[in-house]
Amino acid sequence: MQKRKIAVVITARPSYSRVKTVLTAIQKHPNLELQLIIAASALLDRYGSAVNYIEKDGFAIAAKVFNVLEGENLTAAAKTTGIGILELSTVFDNLKPDIVVTVADRFETMATAIAASYMNIPLAHIQGGEVTGNIDEKVRHAITKLADYHFVASESAKERVIKLGEESKMVFNTGCPSIDLASEIINNKTLSFDPYEKYGGVGAKPDLNNGYVVVMQHPVTTEYKDSRKHIEVTLEAIYKLNKPTLWFWPNVDAGADGTSTGIRAFREQHQLPNVHFFKNMEGKDFLQLLKHSDCLIGNSSVGIRECAFLGVPVVNIGSRQNRRERGGNSVDVDYSEKEIGNAIKTMIQKGQSISSPIYGDGKAGVKIAKLLAEVPLQFHKTINY
Repeated sequence: MQKRKIAVVITARPSYSRVKTVLTAIQKHPNLELQLIIAASALLDRYGSAVNYIEKDGFAIAAKVFNVLEGENLTAAAKTTGIGILELSTVFDNLKPDIVVTVADRFETMATAIAASYMNIPLAHIQGGEVTGNIDEKVRHAITKLADYHFVASESAKERVIKLGEESKMVFNTGCPSIDLASEIINNKTLSFDPYEKYGGVGAKPDLNNGYVVVMQHPVTTEYKDSRKHIEVTLEAIYKLNKPTLWFWPNVDAGADGTSTGIRAFREQHQLPNVHFFKNMEGKDFLQLLKHSDCLIGNSSVGIRECAFLGVPVVNIGSRQNRRERGGNSVDVDYSEKEIGNAIKTMIQKGQSISSPIYGDGKAGVKIAKLLAEVPLQFHKTINY
């Protein structure tokens, strides 16, 4: 039996962690051949290139697509998507995959979906059907309409995809693959590595033995002009908290330049004896860091997904995760220094919550690989008017 060629496109550093177990399961499946394509900001060191981690984990990269246009604004995002369509079309033509797999809702994933669809290559979408109330939601739903197979992370996401008109027999609640990694470290009693020694970074090196918080705040694409103002509020709250803090650099989204500039300016104006900054970490190490933290602050989806499974307290700031299903571990606040500070103290005092399986049971990777080997390749949607 000829192996099915599965092209998985990773376009940003968080996407690798989200699908690492899928890649492993595809690689191990006797009837599948993995074609791994790395593109966009996942290749760029300034955003924490994922390439070193990917190769270290034993995955061969079939193609690299450099398509990020500098600018970190809406025009750059649109043009980056256009370049991605051009470049990925060539890659797909060369690799001739049987199925293309795209992940989640970042703007670069739209290029993957469009290129595959116009080339009549069946498209599988991981993490469709979720809502956030910003441009990511539009992208995610648009990819849903282009995709043939849907591997969603929750029951409500499954229902939403079906309501969008997709065939129910091609919508599968596999859970989120990122929960697979979280399930592997949930019982770890202590942090198994020194983050300063292993990952470097910049800034002070506060003692983490008596507790610490983690910050990961990205710009909101629909509010990108306010990204610097937004990050300055969080910086003030963390500065006044005066607690060991591990801070992670933002994604490449529109507004990232404002976020980065805000951080750099604040560092020049204030001594930060308790804050250390990182670009990136291996997925399991990052989850370990979260597991043993007192609280995650910011607006990353990791607070809603993995932290719900791990039971980590989360202070979610602003609108970036609006309408996502919650697991009971988070509190939502506005861009207010006082609100953020009070919420952090409350959540730290509250402590860890019960693990929530809302986004999966830790077996998504194997489920997705099995489906990729079994779904019919010549599937055509039925359009209902």
